[in-house]
Amino acid sequence: MKVKIRTIALALVVMACAPTPTPAQNAQRSPTPKESPLPGRWTEVTKGLEHPWGLAFLPDGRILVTERPGRLRIVSRDGRLSAPLTGVPRVFAQGQGGLLDVALDPSFAKNQIIYLSYAEPGEERMAGTAVARARLGDQGLSDLRVIYRQQPKVMGGGHYGSRIVFRRDGTMFVTQGERMNYREQAQNLMSDLGKIVRIHSDGAIPSDNPFVGRKNVRPEIWSYGHRNVQAAALHPDTGELWTVEHGARGGDELNHPQAGKNYGWPVITYGVDYSGAKIGEGTAKQGMEQPVYYWDPVIAPSGMIFYTGDAYPGWKGSIFVGSLTPGCLVRLQMQNGRVIREERYLDIGERIRDVTQGPDGLIYVITDDEEGRILRIEKPTSSPAS
Repeated sequence: MKVKIRTIALALVVMACAPTPTPAQNAQRSPTPKESPLPGRWTEVTKGLEHPWGLAFLPDGRILVTERPGRLRIVSRDGRLSAPLTGVPRVFAQGQGGLLDVALDPSFAKNQIIYLSYAEPGEERMAGTAVARARLGDQGLSDLRVIYRQQPKVMGGGHYGSRIVFRRDGTMFVTQGERMNYREQAQNLMSDLGKIVRIHSDGAIPSDNPFVGRKNVRPEIWSYGHRNVQAAALHPDTGELWTVEHGARGGDELNHPQAGKNYGWPVITYGVDYSGAKIGEGTAKQGMEQPVYYWDPVIAPSGMIFYTGDAYPGWKGSIFVGSLTPGCLVRLQMQNGRVIREERYLDIGERIRDVTQGPDGLIYVITDDEEGRILRIEKPTSSPAS
């Protein structure tokens, strides 16, 4: 009996001293493919935009485009740029801050409402991500109202996010960053920094958000543990949100953010700090989600679509992501929720800030530069690509 008790005791000691098992580190890494030729040439729609950030097609084929310094313009169907529209909110146009994304209300044809995300200035050089809605007229915006303000506003840093994506139920996701110098806030549920939030189009909180009714948690939060989410789109079949977020040196992530889940930053990451120093505790931890796919070296993602058209053979259903560094258009071919192929196109030495699908079924991108452009990828022809 004494031998048996000693054996059990020894086993308990061994178990207590053994390392805690961690989740399987099974995230899929990008193979970093070389550039592929476009199926068709590309053409320039317009130029002369100062650091354009977001674009959205109007029902008549014109394009709304934001410029980070704080201007909103309309591009005509023949590529002419309008004068800056009036009524745009004042923005914190420093560093990565400024006027960011633009999105149309799902009922835009009836109500003419648009939404803008931007870095909103506060007191003493503080700023935070905000979303405003307004009515679009021929010369500018009217009835402007701020419907969301990131809490808290903080000083300095970048990482504002910020993409606006409407769900099929009419609620919207707003992606954000942790403002760079405040990375620990991404794990703080009393802070909006490093979170994706979900709100109604008037700013109200949906009653079925994952943290509604919980003490010491902001009810607008959908998911948390994000670094800087500048690419987001709704899956055309499932209606679920997919995102791509910036890592540091390595660790850009394709994620499928689900209600109430923790995506790990800065506790887990596949990247290191810009100095080369380790960040957090490793690449996996119990209770924290693994990315679907990650990049090391990074692509610096911004802008994202699921392509649903038929203009380009073999591209339907693919994810397209803009790359700021090295600067290209990244295509991810998906199967059963996993990436089965990555291709890269449009390596023209410019930062791709946003990507969208036009009503003509073609893909449009904007280049982030002092002389930014809108480019269109044409349908394949027998002539060589640009």
